Formats: sequence, C-alpha cells, structure tokens
Amino acid sequence: MDFQLPVSTIMTAPVECVSPQQKILALKHLYEQERFHRHIPVTEQGVLVGIVSLIDYMRAIGEATLDDNEPVYSLKSVADIMSHNPVSVDEQTSIAEVGALLAKGEYSSVVVTRENQVSGIVTALDLIRYFFK
Repeated sequence: MDFQLPVSTIMTAPVECVSPQQKILALKHLYEQERFHRHIPVTEQGVLVGIVSLIDYMRAIGEATLDDNEPVYSLKSVADIMSHNPVSVDEQTSIAEVGALLAKGEYSSVVVTRENQVSGIVTALDLIRYFFK
C-alpha cells in the first residue's frame, strides 16, 4: 500500500456540485440518489465556495416530509445552509497527507481540486476502502 500516491487515485469522481443560488430541493434530489456521497461541494463557475453535509441538510429541513412540495425546499437556498471555506487539496496531495487531515477529526471530507476546479471528494470511507483493497 503506497500512501505517497496522489489522492486522485482514491477520490470519488466525478462529484455532483450545486450552486449557492439553488434551492435546497436540489440537495434533496441528490441525497435521494442511491449511494450518493454525504457531502456536496458548492461551486460558482466551477470554483469551490462551500460545502453542504447531510447533517447541514437535515438540520435545515427540520420536520419536513419527503414531499417536494414542502415549503422549506423552495424557501431556503444552498447559500443559507452551506459551510463556507471548505477544506480542499490539490489532486497531487498524497493519500498520507489527506489521511492525516481527516484523522484530526475536524473534517469528515476533503474536496479535491485541479486548477481551482472541483475534481473529486475524499472521505474517511474512501481511505478505509483503500486500506482494505
């Protein structure tokens, strides 16, 4: 197992992104997809500006049902619930460096970029999968 390999070798890609202006209904539809990542990067013209976690989303919708017509889905935008300044690394960052970052416990995902454009995402689960291959 080579921990000096670039993180691009284990990242999940491509990754779905949303814009800050979209309503959280767009997040709902992404989260409803089978095996969808728990973290959704937020971009403007491809540049990372935020991230939304499943927990952020669940807090935002409160007691809402899964009905798309629930008011919360059209009243709140992604900008209202996203975390600003998400952690990101370049595609060439080593798996070891990303592992050390995630091991601190402050973050549960790291967005991977190439020339300031989102190219993937890595979570602790991606690292575990790598360890057990």
